[in-house]
Amino acid sequence: MARGQQKIQSQQKNQKKADAARKAGIDQKAAAAKALNHKCSVCLAMMPDPKTYRQHFENKHPKSPIPAELEGITV
Repeated sequence: MARGQQKIQSQQKNQKKADAARKAGIDQKAAAAKALNHKCSVCLAMMPDPKTYRQHFENKHPKSPIPAELEGITV
C-alpha cells in the first residue's frame, strides 16, 4: 500500500502549505473579488474590465439599453 502512504504524506504537505499561506495573509478569494470592479446593472454579475462588461451586456441583456458608462467602449 505504498500509494496510501503517499496520499497521506501529500495531504499533510498540502495542509502545511495552506496553513503557511493563511498565516502570511494570502487570500485568493479576496484577491479575486478585488479584481472584479464592474457590476452589471441588470443581473449584478461582477466583471473585471469594461470590455468584458460590454460583451456580457450585449450577450446576456440584448433587449436592455446599454448603460452610459459602456457607450464609448468598443469590443
